[in-house]
Amino acid sequence: MKRPGFIERHHLWTEIQKEASEKIKTIVKEQDLLLIRTAWSDQHGIVRSKSLLPQAFFSALENGMQISTGTFLLDTGGAIVFNPFVPGGSLDMPLMTGAPNLVAVPDPDTFKIVPWAKRTGFILCDEYFQNGQPMPFSSRGILRQSLIDLHQRGLEHIVGLEVEWYLAKLEDPMLAIANVGSSGKPGEPAKVSAVDHSFQYLLESHNPEIQDLLGLLAENLVEMKLPLRSVENEGGVGQFEFTFDPIPALQAADTMMIFRMATKQICRQQGYIASFMCRPGLQGSSSNGWHLHQSLVDLTTGENAFMSANSQTLTSDLAKHFVGGLLKHANAASVFTTPTINGYKRFRPYSLAPDRAGWGLENRGAMIRLQGGFDDPSTHIENRVGEPAANPYLYMASQLISGLDGVDCKLDPGSPTEEPYTTENPILPKSLSEAISYLSQSELFPQKMGQQFINFIIKMKESEINRFLQSVADQPPEEYLKQVTNWEQREYFELF
Repeated sequence: MKRPGFIERHHLWTEIQKEASEKIKTIVKEQDLLLIRTAWSDQHGIVRSKSLLPQAFFSALENGMQISTGTFLLDTGGAIVFNPFVPGGSLDMPLMTGAPNLVAVPDPDTFKIVPWAKRTGFILCDEYFQNGQPMPFSSRGILRQSLIDLHQRGLEHIVGLEVEWYLAKLEDPMLAIANVGSSGKPGEPAKVSAVDHSFQYLLESHNPEIQDLLGLLAENLVEMKLPLRSVENEGGVGQFEFTFDPIPALQAADTMMIFRMATKQICRQQGYIASFMCRPGLQGSSSNGWHLHQSLVDLTTGENAFMSANSQTLTSDLAKHFVGGLLKHANAASVFTTPTINGYKRFRPYSLAPDRAGWGLENRGAMIRLQGGFDDPSTHIENRVGEPAANPYLYMASQLISGLDGVDCKLDPGSPTEEPYTTENPILPKSLSEAISYLSQSELFPQKMGQQFINFIIKMKESEINRFLQSVADQPPEEYLKQVTNWEQREYFELF
């Protein structure tokens, strides 16, 4: 009798996933796939992967795939933050001693054919230790746990993505040996040129210049069955916005991971660079935002739990308290909604980005924008605080954790504001360092995400901050906190 594999022994799949895995094997054989990119998200929300040939992939569908803990030791610049060769791996975790292997378990629900690469498949994984214990630093696992808490309340988190990003023509990849980087010191950023001359917000006459590339992107995203909804010009030079239909949170987070990966790879194949960096150091660039549209739905009835049934109120009490939680925990959650040094240069008054934790009715200057109202089944909130380089799993988990605390504590968000940049609301952090200080003082996030993970992410971000501060040691803070530095362009422009 065949011994059960790792996945079956530890009961890691549902029956539906087991059935899906058999269908995947058939697809791989029928389409004669050569490589399957077996991928996972690191703590930064960056896709890491190994490409497996079919037989190795079929084995991974039973036993998972062995991966190094290495990607969990690195900050955004590839600097090693934790020494694995001491007891506990510098993390006070015996299972991390010696840089042991983890087991990446494919999720059959995420399998895709990669249309821009010949004979190639793609699948996302969840990470476990060799004993079957979940890896506590798995961001996808943290969102899964948050959703379990939500589902026990009989609710589903529905999320719509609205994502801004930059497109630039690649002129010089800067790959001369003198220009390449090393661990903790990314190389010279690529030299690029613009795809348009100036402010082009929703300009129809501009479409012929970029239609072929945008059409190719849309074609590939739709072929991957991502719920693409719209494509448009934004305000900056080469800035675009893609939106996606509302879908359940885990699927939405996976969609964001695949969307960023696909966009960057397809654009690079065509001689362009796509960047999800919040504020690139390019002439004519404004900030990229990632607006998260969200509501809660009753799992039994399918009805929108944010919708008001009372003509005297804009939303349900559940929605009001959820917003109260988002506002209360906004500063601590900034480490997850805005995790880069560069992202804090977006929080400016009168900039269509928030600078304080408030809410408003159809107000794009507020952090939380309420859309809908009495008896409107489309009622939802839009959190405008995020940057498109955020880890999707941690961004969405932070929303659920904050919002549900507001529900449990019946927090009142106060009255909606019509003057979001002058009202007496808490000011959002001015820097990643300030955000970390708020997270360090939070009792909620360690309780829900685990103290080990919070310690881990704080140390990870402190490494990033320390390297940045060393690079700007000769500059006054009033300069490097406002202007995009060369360090930021090196660190984030091609990575995100």
